[in-house]
Amino acid sequence: MRIITYNVNGIRSAINKGFIEWLKTDPADVICVQETKASKDNINHKLVSEIGYHDYWYPAKKKGYSGVAVFSKIIPDNVTYGCDEACGNDEGRVLQLDFQDIRLINAYFPSGTSGEARQEFKYEWLNQFYTFLESVKQKHPKLILCGDYNIAHTAMDIHDPKGNKKSSGFLPEERAWMDKFFVAGFIDTLRIFHPEPHLYSWWSQRFPGVREKNKGWRIDYINVTIPLKSQLTDAYILPDIKHSDHCPVFLDLQS
Repeated sequence: MRIITYNVNGIRSAINKGFIEWLKTDPADVICVQETKASKDNINHKLVSEIGYHDYWYPAKKKGYSGVAVFSKIIPDNVTYGCDEACGNDEGRVLQLDFQDIRLINAYFPSGTSGEARQEFKYEWLNQFYTFLESVKQKHPKLILCGDYNIAHTAMDIHDPKGNKKSSGFLPEERAWMDKFFVAGFIDTLRIFHPEPHLYSWWSQRFPGVREKNKGWRIDYINVTIPLKSQLTDAYILPDIKHSDHCPVFLDLQS
């Protein structure tokens, strides 16, 4: 199973930048997208299905905001939209799909960059989501959590750790959540195959030229629980794919 996670920063904008043409190249079997900023009825979703992808959408109630979707060439055994109150269901942040004995969760973690209130919401969401993941692992030991986490875990995951030590997305409390997350039984799949630095998945649009200079953050992940470790065959990022301020992250999983 080839999996991609990709924050498209608006699916309509991404389509205008060649997203559909990229899908036609068969980049993966399952593509999890975040920040769609649209519902299924807002776009010509047949463009996706005509390529051979089954599409599942979970938009936010607020129009033009947040939202996740999954495009899959493999028909899932079950699809769950949202989870519980911990997932911020009104904001369309979590979509769950079952493929035989594997549970895949596509998640768009909140950002705290807009102010203190949203940062506090982010902390609350993280704590509740952690509890939710622990309960899911009991029923689904083979668990994949992909998406935009909005957290750079270590100093190696951000181009300027010193300058961003007080920035949302690299705060000590957020990084400590990631520590706890990995200790609890998840694997950073990219680092299994690529332990080297300077691998980023997001570049700020506030500063011209940062993508060309690779001054980015790694905040997009495909992480798996330990029972799936033996099935990992490859993982990498695709920085040259440019439909968004993020880039796709790829995982190949042997069945």
